[in-house]
Amino acid sequence: MIFAEMGFAKKEHEFLSEIGLIPENLGCYVNGTWKAHGPVVSSVNPANNQPIANVVGGSIEDYEEGMKACSEAAQIWMQVPAPKRGEIVRQIGDALRAKLQQLGRLVSLEMGKILPEGIGEVQEIIDMCDFAVGLSRQLNGSIIPSERPNHMMLETWNPLGIVGVITAFNFPCAVLGWNACIALVCGNCVVWKGAPTTPLITVAMTKIVGEVLEKNNLPGAIFTAFCGGAEIGQSIAKDKRIHLVSFTGSSKVGLMVQQTVNERYGKCLLELSGNNAIIVMDDADIKLAVRSVLFAAVGTAGQRCTTCRRLILHESIYQTVLDQLVDVYKQVKIGDPLEKGTLLGPLHTPTSRKNYEKGIEIIKSQACFCCSFKMPLIGGKILTGGSVIESEGNFVQPTIVEISPDADVVKEELFAPVLHVMKFKTLEEAIEINNSVPQGLSSSIFTNKPEIIFKWIGPHGSDCGIVNVNIPTNGAEIGGAFGGEKATGGGREAGSDSWKQYMRRSTCTINYGNELPLAQGINFG
Repeated sequence: MIFAEMGFAKKEHEFLSEIGLIPENLGCYVNGTWKAHGPVVSSVNPANNQPIANVVGGSIEDYEEGMKACSEAAQIWMQVPAPKRGEIVRQIGDALRAKLQQLGRLVSLEMGKILPEGIGEVQEIIDMCDFAVGLSRQLNGSIIPSERPNHMMLETWNPLGIVGVITAFNFPCAVLGWNACIALVCGNCVVWKGAPTTPLITVAMTKIVGEVLEKNNLPGAIFTAFCGGAEIGQSIAKDKRIHLVSFTGSSKVGLMVQQTVNERYGKCLLELSGNNAIIVMDDADIKLAVRSVLFAAVGTAGQRCTTCRRLILHESIYQTVLDQLVDVYKQVKIGDPLEKGTLLGPLHTPTSRKNYEKGIEIIKSQACFCCSFKMPLIGGKILTGGSVIESEGNFVQPTIVEISPDADVVKEELFAPVLHVMKFKTLEEAIEINNSVPQGLSSSIFTNKPEIIFKWIGPHGSDCGIVNVNIPTNGAEIGGAFGGEKATGGGREAGSDSWKQYMRRSTCTINYGNELPLAQGINFG
């Protein structure tokens, strides 16, 4: 199927041609060529629910053809020296830099996050490329002293082969960068299935990577990409040729992916739901805390896995913080994410908007009449927001809810700008509330007391994978390992030593003598 070049119907979409997109696009990059034989998907602008362009998704036949070529390319790529692989990733980073503004604008247009966040997301991949280039010369093993004479023990790290990456709509390309940049320098081929509702980003990103591979006379199948739905995702999870599957999405779907991958003894890296809390102590810088909560709760329209969903305030500063926060919420500019000054764009889909409405109804329904008898508040009291905004797009009001930490709705992740506020008396109580939910991704505390800080980051503190002090729960740097505990999945991506998940470790013992001494002093014959 071949589509002719044609112009975009809307002037504001013309920039898409600068990153290789046309009104009708093929959505599978298979063995270095673009093809697709699956259903046609229309990419939609969440700010007005109007179509942007069409993408033909992949079929199972496309998938099989792509995996066959990818398996062959893996044998070539893993033999390329790691610093040479790093050079290819460096070139990918440079190619992304050249299109930073256009790609960032596409992220904003198709996903719905405001333009500074869209550009920031693409910059995050560029930063990951830079990190991976340096890493390509530091994939070091260990030399281990042997207890046996004339023996040497060492560790070697080798590529897994193929890494599957399944990403979500909220960070449609940054999460690819966390995984693919590291996987590539570690000597793995990458198979990417982008989110079904952000296919244009998948196509545009893959075009840039493919051009770099082609320029260097490398097999295009080193990076294979599919636009598609659950059928392609299930194929990746079941495929024994894929040694590691990195999945980003809900805890419910992630558990199913993990079970499928485990059944074939594959490796799984999960980045799942978050239900993140900020604790504000009585000695906190309140101005700093309020600014941080605003970004953490309202940024990306509450659709980050690291969004602050619970605000835990010390009783002595509770009303002061709440009054200031309600005031700044009422000043948030809601509108087109591409317009300067907008802080809150739309939710990603009409379904997301409906889920927000359902969530608000559940919050209201859990309010109990026992409050009039001065019993503890269990249900929610909406302090600001709580409604959808009538428009063509998927806009909702940023919402603050006063609620008990024991309410069932607080334990769940509502992927929208809804902030649950609750109070505490002691640090121990605050930490208990923080740790009381099934998820364990990100957390933060605002305080200036060293004894509180070190308890917070210690064994009796936060049980999350990200434990911050005096900063928001979101906006993580790429240099640290990103991921969480419990129902968040336990995976770690991006920086630190996350690269070890993308390689196979071997412990090697070498006997360079003429005797055969056995470990533990065993004498066998």
